Amino acid sequence: MRPSDTDQKLRNQRLIFYEDDVEQINRGLENYQQLSKSRCNMLIDVEGHAVTQVGSTDGINLETIAALVAGSVAATKEVAKILGEKEFTSLTHEGKHESIQLSVVGNRTILATIYDQEETTTGMVRFYTKELVEKLQGIFDDIQNRKDPVRGVFDDTGISGLDDVLDDMFGDV
Repeated sequence: MRPSDTDQKLRNQRLIFYEDDVEQINRGLENYQQLSKSRCNMLIDVEGHAVTQVGSTDGINLETIAALVAGSVAATKEVAKILGEKEFTSLTHEGKHESIQLSVVGNRTILATIYDQEETTTGMVRFYTKELVEKLQGIFDDIQNRKDPVRGVFDDTGISGLDDVLDDMFGDV
């Protein structure tokens, strides 16, 4: 069975992070945290999985936050379409003490910044977010463009070849 064009497009857009990639991303997040005076910064994929995080996560369930952030961004994207926009690239939820800034990075990830209103301001967080988003986008472009030895292993011919080998080994199960 051949994957649909949409499935194939999503697979081609998937980012594979290696340890060096995550270390480079974390350095950017740590620098951003110091400049913005934020409490915690998370990089989340659009499917709701945490990629990495820096800062204090005391009292925060990362899996829950990641899933809710992805859902919030997806819902906001639909609101943008209704209003005639392709997407909104940032979203801020402000509380009395704690707030969260969500910023879309490329088409696969979301930067979630949790900050305390008594330690910093929404303006300061937004100011430094733009620079970080550009830096992260550059890292992601490099990841997407690198010649990854894993890519192509399971392309259409590889899968059909694998199917033949498995059929030879186990028959039609």
